[in-house]
Amino acid sequence: MELQQMRYVLAVAETGNFTRAAAQCFVVQSALSHQVKSLERELGLTLFARTSRRVELTSAGEAFLPAARACLEAAERAVVEAAAAAGQVRGRLSIGVIPTVTALDVPDALRRFRDAHPQVPVGLRVGSSRDFLREIREGVLDIALLGLPVTEPPRGVAHRELRRSRHLAVVPSGHRLGRRRRLRLADLAEEVFADFPAESPGRAQSDLAFTAAGLQRQVAFEMTAVDHILDLVDAGLAVALLPPGTVPDRPGLRTVPVVDGPERIEHLAWSDFNPSPASSAFLRVLGFD
Repeated sequence: MELQQMRYVLAVAETGNFTRAAAQCFVVQSALSHQVKSLERELGLTLFARTSRRVELTSAGEAFLPAARACLEAAERAVVEAAAAAGQVRGRLSIGVIPTVTALDVPDALRRFRDAHPQVPVGLRVGSSRDFLREIREGVLDIALLGLPVTEPPRGVAHRELRRSRHLAVVPSGHRLGRRRRLRLADLAEEVFADFPAESPGRAQSDLAFTAAGLQRQVAFEMTAVDHILDLVDAGLAVALLPPGTVPDRPGLRTVPVVDGPERIEHLAWSDFNPSPASSAFLRVLGFD
């Protein structure tokens, strides 16, 4: 049994097609089909049920996939670890970034990492802090930039606090509260809000602050992107609470400090169990080694 044969089986399983699998693996279809059949003969099992139009995993094929995938991942990790022992950094660096990150200049950090380790490809993804924490614990993600309420520290990962901040009120330029030098949550309680989706960490910060103040508010618009929230505020449909640094200088918007507003902490998080050489190299570039 060869690693390349397992790669071919995984490609066929993922694409559901021998032709597409061959293209994905940069090999001619006849060679890929021959290797899969050769593996099936060696195992004495049929991994795929196939006709001229259809390809499906058999029950044996379904059972084969998890161990084959783990074997390939272990082989790739062996190469990476051996290179690291020789002072080289290989592998791939995967980074998760929340939409409202302000504590780290991500493009500058990536430029410095790329200058130091040009051979390491980087995958950058925008998403949710809680999803990123789970993926780090599961070994799916290397590094993540998180934004969490002060009452919700990262658990099960290594982390470094980057910045604490208090949200600003964002109101339309002609709004009556836009002329104030500072506000309290009570001043905003009767307003219509645009915010992140319920149960998300970005939303939790504001919800917790209003609850702690004994206040209720109406969130009429739920959006996943800061730009869309700001568009609604600019249109006069809502107000918002957002971290400093996330609100650009736009004629239709005003920002006002909120003295008892939501607090959040931005963290850099990574695996506390077995960080990859690429993630350790990234931490060194940032000065966190």
